[in-house]
Amino acid sequence: MRRPEGLSPVAFEALDGFTRDSLDEALAAFRRSAVRIVTAETEQRPARQPPPGLVAASQAALEEANPEDFFRRWFRPFRLNRTGFVTAYYEPEVEARLMPEPGFETPILSRPPDLVTLNEAPLRLPTGEILTSARRAADGTLAPYPDRRAIEEEGAATGSRPIAFVRDAVELFLMQVQGSARLRLPDGASLPLTYDGRNGWPYTSIGRLLIERGITPAGEMSLETMKATLRRLGAASGEPGRKLMQENRSSVFFRIDASSDRQVGPIGGEGCALTPLRSIAVDRSIWCYGLPFWIETRVPWQDETEAKLERLMIAQDTGSAILGAARADLFFGAGDAAGRRAGLVRHPADFTVFLPVDEAAP
Repeated sequence: MRRPEGLSPVAFEALDGFTRDSLDEALAAFRRSAVRIVTAETEQRPARQPPPGLVAASQAALEEANPEDFFRRWFRPFRLNRTGFVTAYYEPEVEARLMPEPGFETPILSRPPDLVTLNEAPLRLPTGEILTSARRAADGTLAPYPDRRAIEEEGAATGSRPIAFVRDAVELFLMQVQGSARLRLPDGASLPLTYDGRNGWPYTSIGRLLIERGITPAGEMSLETMKATLRRLGAASGEPGRKLMQENRSSVFFRIDASSDRQVGPIGGEGCALTPLRSIAVDRSIWCYGLPFWIETRVPWQDETEAKLERLMIAQDTGSAILGAARADLFFGAGDAAGRRAGLVRHPADFTVFLPVDEAAP
């Protein structure tokens, strides 16, 4: 595994709080990755390949009983020599209907049959944009997939079908940003959805646009503020809030997921269920899934008040906005309370990556 620049070895004793952390929780989360690494399961969103040392550690994790001994034996900590940045995400729980009706007319779309995910060779446009998905024509050639506006306004996702219907475009937009959702139906049933691809256009932060254009002060930005602002601007077709959301040309597709893993939690890019406050999303072009990271920061993780967070987390997801070695998205869990806390997180953080012992030598 090619190691990013700017890593310095540190002792486990230098990680304040390591021995106080609930390492059994961290090991349980790591084992979810370990099963997939050992069996070489296909990743939902492919990342860098796990090195042999991580494969060996994964095999050992399935038999190890003492979590602290396990991490000390199989990994060596390396501090990233720069201040990192963390955000947070969650699994929305959203009211929905299986058929359109007044108040529920915005469709959640399935993956179109002509969508091709380009993991190894992205499509580079003359404008300089790099697309990670494309549309395959009948003659086999690739073309840019329609962007969010075309999909919403022109029905350009050919062959895609509505899975269910939600209240408005704001609800759908936030589901797509989070990458998963659990739908609540009128009869009390729950319908879990899992990410099933995206149209490949680069992600644009609408929260950042609201701040840059002076619509929302930076100090007041939160998930709830963004939702309220977009609805106040107008989320119907042609209204300012809808047009603003469409400046994020990226659009996500979903599938109904009845797997046993999905009953545990949303499925991350690695393909395993995520664990609240133990799973993180990382830049998959730099890191492989399954790597443990010691994260030190102050964020509103217990309630909406900032508090110290020092704990071992496992790289099990990725995201188009998660770029750079010292960048992570912390998974906060499911529901409105998790969403309110996650929406407040835009904080500096210190990162220490645990490299497998075989990869830790100079």
